[in-house]
Amino acid sequence: MKETHDSLYAAFKAKDTRFDGRFFVGILSTKIYCRPVCRAKQAKKENCIFFSSAAQAEAAGFRPCILCRPELAPGNALIDAHSVIAHKAAIFLEENCGSSQKLSEFAKKLGCTDRHLRRVFIEEYQVSPIQYLQTCRLLLAKKLLTDTNLSILNVAMAAGFGSLRRFNDLFQKQYKISPTSLRKKAVKGEKHTTEITVGMGYRPPYQWERLLNFLSVRAIPGVEIVKNKSYMRTVRITDNHKKEVYGWICVSNHSEKNSIEVTLSDTLLSVLSQVLARVRLLFDLYCNPYEINETLKSMNDIFQDIWVAGTRIPGCFEPFETAVRAILGQQISVKTATALSGKIAQKCGKAIVTGIEGLTHTFPTVEDIAGLDNIEEYFGKLGVMKYRAKCIFELAQMLIHGNIVLNQCVNPEEEIKKLLQIKGIGNWTAKYIAMRTMGWTDAFLETDAGIKKALPDYSEKELLKLSENWSPWRSYATISLWNSL
Repeated sequence: MKETHDSLYAAFKAKDTRFDGRFFVGILSTKIYCRPVCRAKQAKKENCIFFSSAAQAEAAGFRPCILCRPELAPGNALIDAHSVIAHKAAIFLEENCGSSQKLSEFAKKLGCTDRHLRRVFIEEYQVSPIQYLQTCRLLLAKKLLTDTNLSILNVAMAAGFGSLRRFNDLFQKQYKISPTSLRKKAVKGEKHTTEITVGMGYRPPYQWERLLNFLSVRAIPGVEIVKNKSYMRTVRITDNHKKEVYGWICVSNHSEKNSIEVTLSDTLLSVLSQVLARVRLLFDLYCNPYEINETLKSMNDIFQDIWVAGTRIPGCFEPFETAVRAILGQQISVKTATALSGKIAQKCGKAIVTGIEGLTHTFPTVEDIAGLDNIEEYFGKLGVMKYRAKCIFELAQMLIHGNIVLNQCVNPEEEIKKLLQIKGIGNWTAKYIAMRTMGWTDAFLETDAGIKKALPDYSEKELLKLSENWSPWRSYATISLWNSL
């Protein structure tokens, strides 16, 4: 840890939410590690040791606290990582801890060797990728044991353990308690047989309703719904056995716990880690609002309340879906683009039964679109202009062949250049796609009509110059300006 022992202990003593997930506290007298917001009896300074990650704490022989539950801690924003490659690898491990995808395959996507990836990972997290992966699996299992009524076998399989025996042995060895004993200690709620609910933490403040409003007006008919202060959508994901699984999720906010609650159909159990990773991106759970606020609070010197602390970037659940929605939205109203997206989902997507009114289809995959023989004619019948249909088809082809990476790219600026090579994608669309699918924090859309309306006294050149003061958080500035309207 770069910070001093005294400063970290002061944050731990104050239960400062700004540091939740940024470090973990090992208690030497009990060999338990906690989040800095833990409400257990305060440990003495000399009994505390600090770690940069849960994996580092577990590698040192510490067990997770049952009270504050380290598995619920929010992650770190991309900008916080000393190495972007290491941070992307950590997200990959979190997302795929329930599957058998190999880190070597991901290294190729990042354009580096296995050896280099492991080296920068150890430098960043002080543990090997294998140790980090093991912690991801154990913490996911602990979350399922505490939050759900899944069988021990299903918990083991969902968390990525190859066998129940291996899961029991490793859990007992690492945490000094059996999965069954931990479950008995957990508070039981009503038993569900067709759905699973788990929580994920964030750092407050969190402008939940503003984010929901953004998603609501862009919700694709049949695929997404926002109602009762919750976000719901259909899901279509390929599991570890190359089999497509279908289901639905519902995401709501628990502000008193500083966490969101994710309920999903039990059909998605085999891809649980992927679902949770996508929800983290969609709802920007890696965000550190305090650090962003220090840079963007100066926006209020221009006009009062333009910037609101806790603003989040609306990410995406399915990158291709969001990219198609962005292409359709060029030079037409949000309402019209949303309607067109719904028509594409109904015509080219998969019809599923969710039991939730309004959730009827999944959005078509890259493979669905790339496999169309005459997309111009096919989409033309739905009301999509020919050049936009060709643009969507070309994007699908580039994604199929790996020529563009949307969700796990190391360098968004390079992917933007590739997007701009597609006829029909301009600067606004490319930056917007990067902001929402790549988690790029520094996109500013100076040509956007909404930005110009929010700041009417500035030319495009002046807007771009002004935005330099808000780097590297200009994506948050963009969203805040839209919200101000």
